[in-house]
Amino acid sequence: MKKGIHPENYRLVVFKDFSCDESFLCRSAAPTSETIKWEDGNEYPLVKLEISNKSHPFFTGKMKFVDTAGRIDKFNKKFSKFSKFTKEDKED
Repeated sequence: MKKGIHPENYRLVVFKDFSCDESFLCRSAAPTSETIKWEDGNEYPLVKLEISNKSHPFFTGKMKFVDTAGRIDKFNKKFSKFSKFTKEDKED
């Protein structure tokens, strides 16, 4: 390996796909503040995923509904106070 081109915090990290409850352990420099206990009894940093190769339709061959509507409603609710228009203005 060339010296000086790789990140200093390159370590073992657990990636967990919460849509299908699958996890895998690999090396990464992904920033995270959470940890999880792995199958070998050691504790590793945890990176949460919404979609991985275990749940993506391209790899599984199955279509799976991803709830984006709930996230859109949550976003609109959170940032509605910054909107220039009121609800009545939008209906006109």
